[in-house]
Amino acid sequence: MIDASAFLSALIGWYERHGRDLPWRHTHDPYAIWLSEIILQQTRIAQGQAYWERFMQRFPTVQQLAEASEDEVLKLWQGLGYYSRARNLHAAARQIVAQGRFPNTLADIQRLKGVGPYTASAIAAFAFNRPAVAIDGNAYRVFARLMGIHTPINSSEGQREFRIVGERLFGLNGHATTITHRGEAPWRTANSALMDLGATLCTPQAPACPECPLEDQCVAYHAHLTDTLPVKQKTVKSRTRHLAYVWVRCQGHVALHRRGEGDIWQGLWEPLVYEDQPVPTFQGQLTLLSKGVRHVLTHRVIIADFYLLNTDKRPATPDGYVWVNEEEATEYAVPRLVEKLQEMVERGKC
Repeated sequence: MIDASAFLSALIGWYERHGRDLPWRHTHDPYAIWLSEIILQQTRIAQGQAYWERFMQRFPTVQQLAEASEDEVLKLWQGLGYYSRARNLHAAARQIVAQGRFPNTLADIQRLKGVGPYTASAIAAFAFNRPAVAIDGNAYRVFARLMGIHTPINSSEGQREFRIVGERLFGLNGHATTITHRGEAPWRTANSALMDLGATLCTPQAPACPECPLEDQCVAYHAHLTDTLPVKQKTVKSRTRHLAYVWVRCQGHVALHRRGEGDIWQGLWEPLVYEDQPVPTFQGQLTLLSKGVRHVLTHRVIIADFYLLNTDKRPATPDGYVWVNEEEATEYAVPRLVEKLQEMVERGKC
């Protein structure tokens, strides 16, 4: 049985020497910390930090984010993917403003739109130094290897087991710890340390075990199981969808429509699209720009063909399409796949 105080002492000691310097770690502002956590879901820090800085510059307070339009938020989010995060972020900002303050307890934080157990724990620990353990992919990996846990991390049983392990090692739920960090409870520092250890040493492939402060206690290291832990259940097979996009240009205008609910890219804009059907005959010059462009989403692979139609007569379009000035089309939030089409059209100056 690993001693919780020894675990925390080794972890925090390592972090003080090797922890990453990230801008949201220099503040206790719950808005800035919450924003970083939402952005960094499914996003590498190298990419996410630039988005965090842009959001903080454009919307420095939760009030300003709440007052923005959804289109503004989606446009600033463009390129990060998983756009439901942006919509939930916007909705939660309005929740916070309506409440009059940022919630400061674990239960109240988790009532925000788009905030689950991990994100709530991270905000509670980082912004308010509440006793909480934020169990993300890094934490799952560290705990699985450290304790030799073979329960799948993406199973309900595994999630319960890892939370119990995390709470014990962090000295929560009656498991007392005497560890402090600079005279304060260690929750903010301990969670940052756990994340950094998983991100920089206890990596998915080729972990740097000899440099790890927990090496002597690690079951996986001594049993040569670092290549097999953590265990993850097989997920749903990806479904392939075939789309044809037609960038219709007519007398300085292009046709766009906003995608509806219940499908990928909800609320984003796109040009004329055909799925699993041939592109019809149009009046004007139709040019194939690229064929078989591959775009991977969670559980979906999109194979797209890109066309440009130059015409002097607006073709009939399904309901919901609007004609916008082509110079202003870049102001509309679009999926990354459509952004590729826009870039191709721009490069070709067709």
